[in-house]
Amino acid sequence: MQNRLLTNYLQRICALDSALCIKVNRSSHYRLVRWSFRLVSRLGDGMFWYAIMLGIILTQGQAGILPCLHMITVGLIGTVLYKWLKGRTLRPRPYAVHQDIWLAGKPLDKFSFPSGHTLHAVAFSMVALHHYPELAPLIIPFAVLVAMSRVILGLHYPSDVIAGAILGALLATASFLIL
Repeated sequence: MQNRLLTNYLQRICALDSALCIKVNRSSHYRLVRWSFRLVSRLGDGMFWYAIMLGIILTQGQAGILPCLHMITVGLIGTVLYKWLKGRTLRPRPYAVHQDIWLAGKPLDKFSFPSGHTLHAVAFSMVALHHYPELAPLIIPFAVLVAMSRVILGLHYPSDVIAGAILGALLATASFLIL
């Protein structure tokens, strides 16, 4: 009885996740939305974060090296973590499962869970803001847009993005405790 209740509950969550994904993805049919979120997603591949680190080094000199190394270390661990999880869960991307979802961006691999872009956006944001809180008006909106882009472009379910955000926050928090 308990297993059946849990199964029903999980099926409802998956159905809600899919329905929300389909609804959000419809906005990608508008050229400006599609183009804007493709750009955000592309910048979230790393270019934005590399530019932030370069800016830190250029403006802070030697004092910026340790914060940048902190970001790089968290980024490398995040990459290993999300690739390992994707290899274990093997959750197909939404566009591969639902005909109603239009692929509006380029997938980096076949699997969806968790969102590596979101994991990195949250982890990098937390580390950068730990060292330079004055960057919040630039970094926080960008991280939110990266997370949104993954669902809008049909690359991730909302639950993939939420899981990526949680993992990124946990990773950054663990790095603060270690350092």
